[in-house]
Amino acid sequence: LRSYLREENARLRSLRRFYEKVQVLHQDPEASVDNPLLAFSLIKRLNSDWLNIIYSDEATGNAQALHAGLREVEKELPGAEDLDGAARALMRLQDVYALSVKGLAHGVFQRSGTDHPPLYSPSRRVSLSADDCFHVGKVAYDTGDYYHSIVWLEEAVSLFRLSYGSWNPEDRSSLEDALDHLAFSYFMAGNISQALSLSREFLHYDPSNQRVTRNVAKYEKLLEMGTGGAGGASRGCRGHPPTTVSPCPLCPTSPLSSQPAPERLLQLGCSYETNSSPYLLLQPAKKEIVRIRPYVALYHDFISDAEAETIKWLAGPWLQRSVVASGEKQQKAEYRISQSAWLKDTADPVVRALDRRIAAVTGLDLRPPYAEYLQVVNYGLGGHYEPHFDHATSRKSPLYRMKSGNRIATVMIYLSAVEAGGSTAFIYANFSVPVVKNAALFWWNLRRNGNGDGDTLHAGCPVLAGDKWVANKWIHEHGQEFRRPCGADPWD
Repeated sequence: LRSYLREENARLRSLRRFYEKVQVLHQDPEASVDNPLLAFSLIKRLNSDWLNIIYSDEATGNAQALHAGLREVEKELPGAEDLDGAARALMRLQDVYALSVKGLAHGVFQRSGTDHPPLYSPSRRVSLSADDCFHVGKVAYDTGDYYHSIVWLEEAVSLFRLSYGSWNPEDRSSLEDALDHLAFSYFMAGNISQALSLSREFLHYDPSNQRVTRNVAKYEKLLEMGTGGAGGASRGCRGHPPTTVSPCPLCPTSPLSSQPAPERLLQLGCSYETNSSPYLLLQPAKKEIVRIRPYVALYHDFISDAEAETIKWLAGPWLQRSVVASGEKQQKAEYRISQSAWLKDTADPVVRALDRRIAAVTGLDLRPPYAEYLQVVNYGLGGHYEPHFDHATSRKSPLYRMKSGNRIATVMIYLSAVEAGGSTAFIYANFSVPVVKNAALFWWNLRRNGNGDGDTLHAGCPVLAGDKWVANKWIHEHGQEFRRPCGADPWD
């Protein structure tokens, strides 16, 4: 009986430890995932950390039930592609907003080397673990991006050193793993002395590792010869030269990043507009002219909260990874990270009413085929769209298959607010427009002579915090001949 009680007590202790580990993976289930650090850690827990728990020794007795439960929900959980995408999103935010990696690891969105207030202060600070930082660095490492792998693996090594000897249920990597990858990253970046120092530290923990021993000898020989380079070291993956992305001054976390010249201020203003449309007589549009060249206007309160939610609800089941035009085809691209869906005007009375409102405000013909369906886009964790034109710059573009000419104008409706980031930046015109919930941004893509307006090159800045939803309506030039006629100046 005493032996039986001891076994049962041991089993209870094992179950208690297992329960505590599972409980760690359920911290703050109601917490908002607007914070990109929290979103990343949640994706990582669901993708990899759960497997550590399910296949642990403590779970052996319940393995069958746990595995069956995992199989039931496995298709709904984030995959490896989602996790790697979340890691790349953190690196993108680091680059565009010049964020300190050490600050990010401790939940602080602070620019590197400045004493300015944080760009974003979440209500709950989320810190990244050593294993979290290792995973971000490993994603960069695997693509040969040693610029990013060094800073993230440095933070991973620093955190692993603090916790060395203790076991964390989330950890799939270790101090040795981080040192190994960091040493090779420094070597590929040309810093042989740092690669040597880290490799020696690795051997302190694993002195029998022959591969790292050979690397140490190679590094010592290179330093004696006074040469650098990446020839001869063994790690299994060299990748490509390091790449960097410069911070974007046009991607602010607050309103307009640059102000127009004083002589332009006289031409800007706000007004109530009916555009000679009976549709707008009782409720004129609230128009703010943002810029004259290129002409950009912001229509405030263009859509109601209820209409915005309806459009998001309609698009939700159809969202797919956004594509871009590439020659005569369309394909996914890393420079556009978002999900999108297309809604016909017959999808719901709200969409039909929105089309009528856009036609009234712009004075343009939106009847098929003169305008495209409403495109609804969701920019999630670090979602962005690098500089691009909305109009086609080649006759081979898929846009011309509609046989209605090029895109003459764009209407972009902000369906949600974001806490930080997400501005629309006009690169050559040197200004940006922040996300204004329920507002519609309008600009002409073509000049009156039919040529593309180079000043409309624009980008969707990465979302630093929040969930950005927009709806795009692209209007084509055919059908607008008498609504926006050519000017007297052939160069206009």
